[in-house]
Amino acid sequence: MSSMSYLAVVERYHQYNTALVELLSSILTGMSDTQLLGDIHARSKAMDCVVKHYPFVELLYVLDAAGRQLTPNIAAGHAVGSSNQGEGRDRSNRPYFQAVHNAQNVVVTTPYLSSASNMLCVSAAMPLPDTDSGEQRYVVLDIDLTGAIEFLMGDHARRRFQPLFKTVYSVIVLGLAAVTGVLIYAAFGELFTLWAMQGDDTALHLKPFGVIIFLTLALAIFDLGKTILEEEVLMHKDIFRHSSTRRTITRFIAAILIAVSIEALLLMFKSALGVSHDMLPAVWMMFAAVGLLVGLGLYVYLGARAEALLTQSPRQ
Repeated sequence: MSSMSYLAVVERYHQYNTALVELLSSILTGMSDTQLLGDIHARSKAMDCVVKHYPFVELLYVLDAAGRQLTPNIAAGHAVGSSNQGEGRDRSNRPYFQAVHNAQNVVVTTPYLSSASNMLCVSAAMPLPDTDSGEQRYVVLDIDLTGAIEFLMGDHARRRFQPLFKTVYSVIVLGLAAVTGVLIYAAFGELFTLWAMQGDDTALHLKPFGVIIFLTLALAIFDLGKTILEEEVLMHKDIFRHSSTRRTITRFIAAILIAVSIEALLLMFKSALGVSHDMLPAVWMMFAAVGLLVGLGLYVYLGARAEALLTQSPRQ
């Protein structure tokens, strides 16, 4: 549940491009007023009002007709006049100024790396003539692209709880790691007892299976903990995509499938060594492994088909 990767952000941007442009255009059109050009308190008030409803908005500033920044950056949550950062900078080479200067209407740029946050952002710019001086001015609004996409997807509230989710999953992974350590300790303990059983051939033949069982359980539990750590803590998981859920379930079932298959083989080997009553449970466990494999294959196939249909339907 880490933040969205650049690849995921750009992919979602292309998917929601039209809605994003309309949203930013409406925000900038609604807040643009000639008071923004000369009154820093008006800009701060407008910024606070916008951020309250649209938390992905980052910066607000004004450019002159040549593309030079006339006002300091008004950042979300910053006090009025707390910084003169950005004032006087030449932004005539920035894509949003070149686009709005040529179009003379509201424009929204494609994603680019922000010089302020070094993150992917999008800028919306709108011409706003200064009625006092008669000169052309441009109001620019910078937004966090990741936050805007999460807002459009209705996923911005979940982002606040990500640290809590990561903490809970990390504690669970630590617990699974502790269980894995106990099983490995038990396995090596069983292995060391083999040296004291040199005279008992029957027990000596069966004892290694206990070691393998402990190690197999340790492997399955470790793989489960590794899957939870990667899927829920280290990697970004897009809950709106069926492929993300399908990937998690596939890895989880695969770990169980491996453990069941190994246990079935162990029971068969034990029955071959004279423990005949383990043959029937071994056969049933092998059937269970085959059922899991067939069910997993059907789930992956049908899930991929369903996602392909859902992906194609908006385009038709």
